[in-house]
Parts: sequence; C-alpha cells; structure tokens
Amino acid sequence: MNNRLILTSVLGLLLVTVGWAQSPASAPSDGFAIKGRIQGLKDTTCVLAHYFGATQYIPKDTARVDATGSMTFSGTKRLPGGLYIVVTPKNRYIEFLIDEANQNFSFETDTANTVREMKITGSKENALFYTYQQQLGKIYEEAQALNIQKKLRDDAVSAAVTNKQLADLQKQAQTYREQFLKDNAGTFAVKLLKATAEPDIPAAPKLANGRSDSTWVFNYYKSHFWDGFDFADERFVRTPIFQRKLDRYLKELTVQTPDSLIKEADFIVNNAIKGKSKEVKSYAIWYITSQYEQPKIMGTDGLYVHMFEKYYATGIMPVTDSTTIRQIGERVKSLKPTLVGKVLSIPNVSDTLRRPIAFANIKSEYTVVFFYDPQCGHCRESAPKLQQFVDANKSKGVELVAVAVEQSPDEWKKFIREFKLQKAINAYDYSFRTDYRRQYDVWTTPTIYVLDKDKKIIARKLPVEQLEDFIGFHRRQQATAKKPATAPANAKASVKK
Repeated sequence: MNNRLILTSVLGLLLVTVGWAQSPASAPSDGFAIKGRIQGLKDTTCVLAHYFGATQYIPKDTARVDATGSMTFSGTKRLPGGLYIVVTPKNRYIEFLIDEANQNFSFETDTANTVREMKITGSKENALFYTYQQQLGKIYEEAQALNIQKKLRDDAVSAAVTNKQLADLQKQAQTYREQFLKDNAGTFAVKLLKATAEPDIPAAPKLANGRSDSTWVFNYYKSHFWDGFDFADERFVRTPIFQRKLDRYLKELTVQTPDSLIKEADFIVNNAIKGKSKEVKSYAIWYITSQYEQPKIMGTDGLYVHMFEKYYATGIMPVTDSTTIRQIGERVKSLKPTLVGKVLSIPNVSDTLRRPIAFANIKSEYTVVFFYDPQCGHCRESAPKLQQFVDANKSKGVELVAVAVEQSPDEWKKFIREFKLQKAINAYDYSFRTDYRRQYDVWTTPTIYVLDKDKKIIARKLPVEQLEDFIGFHRRQQATAKKPATAPANAKASVKK
C-alpha cells in the first residue's frame, strides 16, 4: 500500500464482498426481523447489508435460504436507517428501505424479475418504493414495445402515430411521478426520488444572436443541484446517492482549480453543518478529503490541504485517534510548500565537483527537477527518455536538475555516466541533511517538478513521457495570455476628448 494515502487507508471503510443472508428466529420489539421468499433461489446463503456511499456496503446479517427460497434476517439491535441490499451469491441484489419506525416486514419475489414480482407486507416505505418502480416499469415496457413497432413500420403515418403514443407515455410517467411525490410527501421513498431528480430548468433567456444562453442554463443547474437533497437526513450516508452527487458536483460541475474546489467544498460542508447531522457532515468532509489526497487532476491537492487545516486540525471533523491526526498533519506539512503555485525551496545540493548549485543562477524559461534513486527500477526505466528530453530541450530554454536522493556518490556518478546525463545539472547532498520526503514530498521515486522562470511550481508528479507535451502546452497558454485583445472589425475607434 502506498504510505502516502494516510487518510484513505486509516479512515476509509473496507468494501466487503458477500453473498445472501439469514438468521434464526423472530426479533424482539427493539430489534429487526425481515422475512423473505425468492422463487428460483434455494439452498444458499445471502447477506443483508447497507450502502456506505456508492461503492461500498456494510454487512449487517446473514441468512440461510432453504429449499423453498425462504429466509429470515433478524437481530436484537435495530438497524440504522438507509438503503439496504440483499446480495445473492452472484452479487445480484435486491434493494430495501430501512427506517427507524418499522423494521419488521416480509417480502416475496422471483429471480426472473425481482422488481416486477415484488410483494411487500408490513412496510409502507418499501411498498411505496416498489409500487413506484413497478408502475414506471410498465410504462417503460410499453415504450419499448412502441420503439420496436416503430422500427418495423417506418412509413411516415405509422411514425407519427407511434411518436404521439410515446409522447403520451412520457406525459403519463411525468404525471404519475408528480402525483406520487405529492401524495407521499415526507416519506423516505419520496426523499430518495427528489434527491436523485435533475433540477427542472426553466426556459433560458435569449442572447443577442437569438440563441438560448447556455451559460445561464449551466449556472441555474448548478445553483439548484442540491435543491432536492436533505442534508439533515443521515440515512443518505447509507445510500449511493450522496457520494454520486458529491462526485458530480465537484468533479464535473466545478472548475478543477484549488480556489474553485475549496469554495464548493466549503459550501457542501456548511450545508451539512446547518443540517445538524453529524454523519452527513463527517461523510462529506471525509469523502471530499480522501478524493483529493492523491487527485487525478494535477494541482488540485490544494483542496486536501485546505480540508485538513479547516476541518481536521480544528476539530470540526472529530477523529478520536490522535495518531491519525498527527500522520495527516505531517503529510500536509510536507505537501503544502510543494503545491502548484508555490516557489520551490532551494535544496542544499552540489554538483559532481562538490560545488554548490545555486538555483537562482539557472536562467532558463523552465527548470525540470528530477528527484530519483540511482537504483530505483522506475528511475532507470525513465532515464533514457529523460536523456532524450534534456538533449532535445537544453537549447530551447529548458534546464534539467537531476537530484539523487539515495545511494552513495559513486552510485550517483555511475548512473550519470550509464544514462549519458552529462547535459543535465546533476545534484547531490553530500551533507546528507536533506529530508526529501518531508521537504519535497518525495515519497516515491522518481518525483518530478516543473518550474517556471521564477522557480514557481507549475507542475508536479508528472511522468517523464509527459514533460515535452506539458511544456509545449504551457508555452502556448502563456503566448495566448500575452496577446492583446483585438477589437471587432466593425468597431468604431474611440476618440480622446
């Protein structure tokens, strides 16, 4: 396991892969008892579990399925509310709603079509949950039949009739949904439907060219994205919905820069704090932080630093294990000075003749700093490509500083000769005082930083293969930014008065 992933490994929950479930007898009044029968299933074991986010589930009970497909889940303690699943041996599952009020009910269905054949006894929430799915399922099946008919009869008259029927079905589904939400307001089943619904966007204003304002549409969608979600309801932590909404909002609807991400992450956490659900708040903080400890988009780990400093270090996110907080704090302390946008602190290194290397004297448009271990397998694999890169770009305003962080001076010099890196600025700390892990976040090798002319970090953790493309892209960005804005051809010249 990568020892950098402190938060994920220490605070994350393990995904448990299991089968189907059963317990012996009826549960007492303060416990739970769920009896079921599934036609087409027999002589096996099943598991009752609840979701934890969208990709994990936590098992709560197991049950033995007899020859008739019957099983019973039971326990002496009540289950926390949420969306639960009964998992089959082939990882197929059936979903149920568990609320605090009623945890004693029964179900019956068939493996041929578990939703359509589902019958619920003793649970209003689950009866609503499946009635809704069954009704919309019927409409969907009718639509599917019409689409098949449309393909078989492709003349204009038949197509017009079928399109009208499809439009009527769509309207029927919408009417049913609206009435269902109205008639069953306040139930968990309705809360789930509202939380997963897309914002209803009104007609957008028109631009001067007569087209709809797409920017207005996006901004409206984003500002109403959380309208149907109840931050006060802790049961959403035990559904896939909250994690999926977090992912969409932060990764798809937010510009992937630290400032934008920090603003939106704080918006989400503030809503969770206002909702006064400790579980929703804790899940939001933990999940957001874990996603940006090792982000997929370079430079966004500034959000990880922010989340720790604002929520973990201050105690807003309660963590009883002081060792965990200390470990995360150490990781943040090493990461913060090396974020994109910071000026890289100058390492105390010398060249092969033991002369100190002054970074301030490196007058280049770009400086690539390559931290490596001469005996590291990945470093040796990267070295030939690095040599080609430095030979091709040294005369184009790019300098390479290759810093050996491990091994002896002899091993270091051997590496330079073996991979013909004489055109690079080769560096080594003869004093052995540099803690590369904590000072430069070098937890794995090679670790690469790209600096601009002012030695400000513009990229970190890039693979060697992407150096050429990144520098070319950055040059084009800079050139575009420097271009003066040109007035439209038909614009009138301004006159000084």
